[in-house]
Amino acid sequence: MKVFSTGDIDAFQTLMTDDATWWVAGTMPGISGSHDKVAFKALNGGIADNVKGGAITLTPHHFTCQGNRVAVETESYCELNNGRIYNNSYHFVFVIEDGKVAAVKEYLDTEHTTAVFLTP
Repeated sequence: MKVFSTGDIDAFQTLMTDDATWWVAGTMPGISGSHDKVAFKALNGGIADNVKGGAITLTPHHFTCQGNRVAVETESYCELNNGRIYNNSYHFVFVIEDGKVAAVKEYLDTEHTTAVFLTP
């Protein structure tokens, strides 16, 4: 979470396996669904241009670990250049292989994300 919160997607991707996938809940156009590593980078690459400070700060609150799976309850916060505030709650499930992130499932309040990032 610490590396992701810097907005340095390239650095974060070094923590992912080459065939990593990132799945996002919901039906948000261009956001929801399964993304490979290249698509994940493209999805997050535009955030820096729209967010004050260039990144969404993620604060993990609770962890549950079992085998190679780590579940994390997380809160996000950022201010957008258009004045909107993004403050969401997440539940991430990470699958770790050989010390790297191989798969992620991201559950979040999709209505809030849509209102802040996708609504004109």
